[in-house]
Amino acid sequence: MKNLDNKGIPDAYMKAAASGKQGIVREFSYPVNNYINKERQLVTDRLIDTREAGRPTVSGETIMKNCNVYFPAGYDDRDVDTRYHVLYLLHGVGGDQYEWLRGSGSESGRPILCNIIDNLIANGDIDPIIMVMPNGRSTHDWTDRTFNSEGTNMLGFYYFDYELRYDLIPFIESTFKTYANISETSPEAVEYNRMHRAIAGLSMGGMQVLNLILGGFRCDSAAITGMVSEWGNGLVTTVPARGMTDLFAYAGAFSNAPSSSNGKQLGASIALNGHRLRLLYMTCGDADGVSIDCYNKSIDQLTDNGGDYIDAYCHVLIKDGVHDFQVWNHGAYQFTRMSFRNVEAH
Repeated sequence: MKNLDNKGIPDAYMKAAASGKQGIVREFSYPVNNYINKERQLVTDRLIDTREAGRPTVSGETIMKNCNVYFPAGYDDRDVDTRYHVLYLLHGVGGDQYEWLRGSGSESGRPILCNIIDNLIANGDIDPIIMVMPNGRSTHDWTDRTFNSEGTNMLGFYYFDYELRYDLIPFIESTFKTYANISETSPEAVEYNRMHRAIAGLSMGGMQVLNLILGGFRCDSAAITGMVSEWGNGLVTTVPARGMTDLFAYAGAFSNAPSSSNGKQLGASIALNGHRLRLLYMTCGDADGVSIDCYNKSIDQLTDNGGDYIDAYCHVLIKDGVHDFQVWNHGAYQFTRMSFRNVEAH
């Protein structure tokens, strides 16, 4: 277990990399067959038990969603030999597939996030990676960015794991040059593939990493379920998510949202699923009035219950940090460099 001090991103990494060392970002549409419809049912093309989903499952039409994809300098679709790790970055409750690009700030006309990744690659800190920034609402109205606890757009955050597993990852790994291939399902292939995937998120996206990837609870509207919200935000827990550590060996949660599950539940799920995490990285600002309480609850007893299945566990408290991109850029920088080169953070 490691508890890192707050050390900033090197100034040079915030600036644009040299010409020829800069990656590019492109937006893609992909088909989604697993999402929440307007009746709050789970549309799926899989055999998912209604008790697991916590709601009726039905068949339905395919919808199209968009994601942004960063490709490192030198990426070439015609290159049949070179393969890449993949990092998935999830956004916050009011964000979308552009939040990490637009919210992180800009320098030299480029998103700071892209500058950070460009420089990590250019300086040999990490291997070249593909970075995927999806819209984390698995719902028919996925473009609705409002906070409405009774809306299907909010419910969609808590069912993103089905889209991720059955729609987005298959699209990415069948379209681009990745090490991982989700169509290969032998135990050896599953273990190999997960070593080449990482996932992290900010705020609501951090909750998704904890609740959906590690294995916490789904949520729904308090008004619709007739229950009382313990957080005062109109949301209540419903059924547990099974977790996705069979797909990811590296997980990061930055300023995780209040509906995140507690550490005891998360640790128990990691152990139950039985796949070792190479890295679990959690961070929050100590002055973050939105997330600090739930961050503390999510780290409490986590390693007591799941520590035998976590190789490197870092929880990083940022002095004077609040709910913003100074914390989240720092998280992205440290998490990425530890995931794909596993060096000590500085």
